[in-house]
Amino acid sequence: MQRGVITAVLGAAALGGVVALNACTPQRSALEQVLNSGELRVYTRQAPTTFYQSPEGPAGLEYELARSFADRLGVRLKLVVAENLEEIFAGLRKGRADLAAAGLTVTDQRQRHIRFAPAYQSITQQLIYRHNSTPRPRSFGELDQGHIEVVANSSHAEQLRQLKESHTDLQWHENARTDSTELLTLVAENIVDYTIADSNEMAVNRRYFPELRVAFDISDPQKLAWAMPQSEDTSLYKEVEHFFEDLRESGELAHLIKQHYEHVRNYNYASTPVFMHHVRSRMPSYRRLFKQAADQTGLDWRLIAAVAYQESHWDPLAVSPTGVRGLMMLTNRTAGQLGVLDRTDPEESVQGGARYLQGLYKRFNDIPEEDRMWFSLAAYNVGFGHVRDVQKITRQRGGNPEKWTDVKANLPLLTQPKWYHQTRYGYARGNEPVKYVDNIRSYYDILRWHIRQDSPAPNNTLNSILAYSSPVL
Repeated sequence: MQRGVITAVLGAAALGGVVALNACTPQRSALEQVLNSGELRVYTRQAPTTFYQSPEGPAGLEYELARSFADRLGVRLKLVVAENLEEIFAGLRKGRADLAAAGLTVTDQRQRHIRFAPAYQSITQQLIYRHNSTPRPRSFGELDQGHIEVVANSSHAEQLRQLKESHTDLQWHENARTDSTELLTLVAENIVDYTIADSNEMAVNRRYFPELRVAFDISDPQKLAWAMPQSEDTSLYKEVEHFFEDLRESGELAHLIKQHYEHVRNYNYASTPVFMHHVRSRMPSYRRLFKQAADQTGLDWRLIAAVAYQESHWDPLAVSPTGVRGLMMLTNRTAGQLGVLDRTDPEESVQGGARYLQGLYKRFNDIPEEDRMWFSLAAYNVGFGHVRDVQKITRQRGGNPEKWTDVKANLPLLTQPKWYHQTRYGYARGNEPVKYVDNIRSYYDILRWHIRQDSPAPNNTLNSILAYSSPVL
């Protein structure tokens, strides 16, 4: 089934007409109303762990799940980007959306007013501080009157209220005009002493804020789940329930979680300060070259920059023990095929490397869009033939050769005679492309976070996934 068209609105005002229409047809079940209207209305919030706008289009774990569910129903996905949590909960109670996919924690207090779907992920709540200006507290008794700020109406505020029963001196401020990511920014900028974040949010955001650290967990593991209005009508809820059952049984849920978090867990956070120093000191000399290469290939210039950093740390004279050299670390053979005469010339190297990556991307035209670039980057590192070899190994071992997470798990087998003797291209250091792709994904994410896209590359169709029916996105 083709992916649904995405309509996005900011706030809930645009839903009034739909609500009124639904009110006029009470005989229809919640599921029938969705099917008859042709759209699934979903509250979400903008965050790296839920929904955000990437150069390739809408992204985020919650977005991927919601899009898959809309596809399953054969309807459009209408995302309603809420300004705060209260808007989500109040909107659900008033029937302004069919469900909320927003990284919501299941709590006893929320279950009094909201129906939660089956949980899809577990997190813990963590106290966050800035390590180079605040001593690490190991308990609430060591906070030393530090200022804690959390999102209003959040599970974090609810958890603090429970903890106050045993920590009577505990004080905090609830901010109704911000979100968790903004509060992490305030802690990193030394404006707020402490905040509370879910462990998955901290894992993703720590790459952007290397000053941040986890002091300690403040909760036991908690479940994340979609939220739905409480109603005697369970038709849509049961469809959601079956959806998550099928995702779990097929392994697709585990795949999606790995796709969004595994490269984050493997990232070396200690390297971020060095990377950011090089962003300020080295990248300006080559930014124009990255953009020119992006204009010619349709790739995001920040992705090209991330590849160059992984290859050479933006050193045009870099040379590896195997003889590859230059900003994009081209082999002599590859340079010859691309018409690159001087691999140490920054412009030739960047243009050649970008064209090479573009060519690999085109060769992987059988790979789904969301994974295609990761296959291409792995091939840039270890070679196209080796990646194809591992796809065959992956299929042989019962995995999906078109999913990066499955192929990634099997790449290290290229070091084992049992496996590489069965392949066409033989032995390779299969652990290297795994780390290589993880690092580039994180460098790319950090560059996207700190550097807004100036303008999309012309004719950029490489990663076009969806058509949009609203100019909001």
